[in-house]
Amino acid sequence: MIKNSKEQTVQKHNKGGEAKGGGFGNFLLAAVGICIGAFGSTLITQKQQSLDAEKAKADAENIIAESKKAAEEIKNKKLTEARDIIHQERSELEKERSERRNEIQRSERRIQQKEDNLEKKLDALEKREKGIASKEQELARKKEQVSLLESKRLEELERIAHMTTEEAKDVLLKRVESELQQEIAVRVKSMEEQIKETADLKSKRIISTAIQKWASEQVVESTVSVVPLPNDEMKGRIIGREGRNIRMLESLTGVDLIIDDTPEAVVLSCFDPIRRETARIALEKLIIDARIHPARIEEMVEKAKKEMESRIWQEGEQAVFEAGVTGLHPELVKVLGKLRFRTSYGQNVLTHSLEVAFLAGAIALEIGADVQIARRAGLLHDIGKVLNMEVEAPHAILGAKYAEKYNESPDVVHAIMAHHEDEEQRTIEAVLIQACDAISAARPGARRESLEAYVKRLEKLEQVANNFEGVEKSYAIQAGREIRIIVKPEIVDDSKSVILARDIVNQIEQELEYPGQIKVTVIRETRAVDFAK
Repeated sequence: MIKNSKEQTVQKHNKGGEAKGGGFGNFLLAAVGICIGAFGSTLITQKQQSLDAEKAKADAENIIAESKKAAEEIKNKKLTEARDIIHQERSELEKERSERRNEIQRSERRIQQKEDNLEKKLDALEKREKGIASKEQELARKKEQVSLLESKRLEELERIAHMTTEEAKDVLLKRVESELQQEIAVRVKSMEEQIKETADLKSKRIISTAIQKWASEQVVESTVSVVPLPNDEMKGRIIGREGRNIRMLESLTGVDLIIDDTPEAVVLSCFDPIRRETARIALEKLIIDARIHPARIEEMVEKAKKEMESRIWQEGEQAVFEAGVTGLHPELVKVLGKLRFRTSYGQNVLTHSLEVAFLAGAIALEIGADVQIARRAGLLHDIGKVLNMEVEAPHAILGAKYAEKYNESPDVVHAIMAHHEDEEQRTIEAVLIQACDAISAARPGARRESLEAYVKRLEKLEQVANNFEGVEKSYAIQAGREIRIIVKPEIVDDSKSVILARDIVNQIEQELEYPGQIKVTVIRETRAVDFAK
């Protein structure tokens, strides 16, 4: 069995070798077949490509021929279109050239017509110039004739009048001067009346409107301080033992106490109104307290001084509030408060300052000036009246320097300085302050005037009028606000009376100081008197 197995193994081996040898042969045959197929395929491909190339060449030649044919057709078409366009444009150009030629011909005809017209006008001008030249010659000849006639006339007039030409000229000039003087006087009077009418209406309307808006007291305050006493026994207590109480009170306040026979009253006298008011307050406190001795007097005077300082500040603040002014320095407010206790010709200075501020603001609003500057300057214009008690100088200058010290604007400072003409007025607000200051001082009941000064002012007014030639009498009436002048009719005629009134007005403005305005009326009266017998 073992032997059979080996034989079977050998046989299997041999069969496997034969199988392997046969597979390799088949592979070789397949490879050769593939090579032959590939070579044949290549030959076929090359042949096909050669055929395709010939066909493509033939197609390309056909396409080229067709393209050339189409291009030729397009070329012919475009040439035909271009010829049509050229022909059309040439026609249009010919038409346009023809129109231009016609226009040029029309222009040439118009120019030719204008030239013909100009030639005609030149011919007419030449004829006119010749006519004018002949007329000028004729005029010159007639002038010579007129000159000869004029000289003959003058000689004849001189012979008839027995006067030379110069003498006749003097007579004529005097006559013309007389006529012109009368004509000038009439025209001056007419113009003055017209100007016055317009100016008076406008000024009266503005001033009356401003005054109507301001309601102030008409009764002036008294400058005398009188302290009432409960009884006459109080006088002795005020005087004190050997006069020590009254001496202490006078030394502390700087006020003179006048204790006379006036029942139940003590009069305080002092040039400083603030000191006088301080003494009045202290004395009233002492009277109420009834304990009057030097220590108590000193205590009450100190209290009165503190009360006065507080009151001064309150008065100043109230005035600033009423005037509508803001941003004032505290020192200026304090000075304004002191004005409450000072009077000028019986008029309270603070009330007067408030009135000027209000009037200036109202008028500034009407005429288009600066209302704030006008109100501010009007309120501060008299602060120098407090300062001139310490320094001897005009109150307008002191007030302006004090306002400038505390940073008031240049316009306000200038208005304060110029309200009494210590400086020339340069702004409309400065003119307003001066005018409103005069209005406030001149209104009825504002100030009192001494009888002596009043009489002197009236006498001076009449004296100014009487100094003019031709014045017969003059009468100052209406408290010096009007003067009526009676002239001699044989010296002053109607035309000269107008000039005389103007001259008197100018003289019054130069020589006199007066509140408001003065009306000057010149009266010329001619009487014809006869008697029936």
